[in-house]
Amino acid sequence: MKRTPQIPVPCPCGLPAAYADCCGRWHHGPLHLQAPDAQALMRSRYSAYVLDELDYLLRTWHPDTRPAALEPNAPGTRWLGLDVRRHGRIDHGHEIVEFVARVRINGRATRIHETSRFTRLAGIWMYVDGDVE
Repeated sequence: MKRTPQIPVPCPCGLPAAYADCCGRWHHGPLHLQAPDAQALMRSRYSAYVLDELDYLLRTWHPDTRPAALEPNAPGTRWLGLDVRRHGRIDHGHEIVEFVARVRINGRATRIHETSRFTRLAGIWMYVDGDVE
């Protein structure tokens, strides 16, 4: 019987790596929740939105600003891409990431342009909030 080769699934965050080697390692497995900086966390959160990894999104949201629950993507939602514009370190435990995420909902395209604030809490980078432009 001929075996079909395993083709790696590209990561939704746009980096040239397979999902399992990119954002997937922060979503599941031994490196779960261990993104090394805010940019890696931001990319992994974008991928989590694409893949409806709602538990990951909630667990990487600062408890002071975290919503009680999140809804999965509505039918007809298609995430189109992520552009990280800027990543800056404020100090050892605080960073910002400016990004543009593109999404199409029921055929209508929109862009989310945000400068997000992140903090390190108990060794884990967490999304705090952001300014939408």
